[in-house]
Amino acid sequence: MPAHALDDFDRAILAALQENNLTPAERLAERVGLSASAVHRRIKRLRSSGVIIADVSVINPRALGPSALFIVEVTMERESLPLFDAFRRRMLNAPEVQQCYYVTGDADFIVVIAAADMQDYEDIIGRLLFDDANLKRFRTSVVLNRVKASLAMPLGGG
Repeated sequence: MPAHALDDFDRAILAALQENNLTPAERLAERVGLSASAVHRRIKRLRSSGVIIADVSVINPRALGPSALFIVEVTMERESLPLFDAFRRRMLNAPEVQQCYYVTGDADFIVVIAAADMQDYEDIIGRLLFDDANLKRFRTSVVLNRVKASLAMPLGGG
């Protein structure tokens, strides 16, 4: 569904769901000025059209014990679609990789990795990066403080 096909009701529903996707349809209906059944239909359409791609729970990292976050800039040796696809698949299949972006600039990829500690991070990069013959270099930044961590999309008018 193209962004211009979203109306103000869709945007209001999406904004509320980005705050809490467990908000009951009745409460959403009150908030956006529609009936609960109309809200249900719109949410179903937003899911089936791929506007809403997942419903997830965001976990407090501290609840799981010690943890650290690492931002890794990865530069590949050769720009080859099969080699890049292999790297992307490896990142997709690694649960420690929270995010992976193919980017412009000095690096080819930016990878966000969650680990228990430095030793765990060393084990992860050993498994994910060191065996890649196409990897030219990588540079790691350690996150000291999560100032903002969100996947919410801005929902300005179409």
